[in-house]
Amino acid sequence: MTTSDMVRELCDKQNISLAELCRRIGQTPQNFNKKLQRGTVSSEEMMMIAESLGVGYEQTFVLPDGEKIGVSLI
Repeated sequence: MTTSDMVRELCDKQNISLAELCRRIGQTPQNFNKKLQRGTVSSEEMMMIAESLGVGYEQTFVLPDGEKIGVSLI
């Protein structure tokens, strides 16, 4: 699943339009759509999306020994 797919599915499940999400995170729909198309949405932007919609967000590397390195907004 791409970042674009994740963001669009999240909007669907939260009953919010992509344009409304853009408004909440302070970006224009045109600019944000280009980022989605290019796959250049940053981790910081993903955290802003999660925060604006009141959902958790995790980004984690899992090492072979089970140790986790990552960021989380839960």
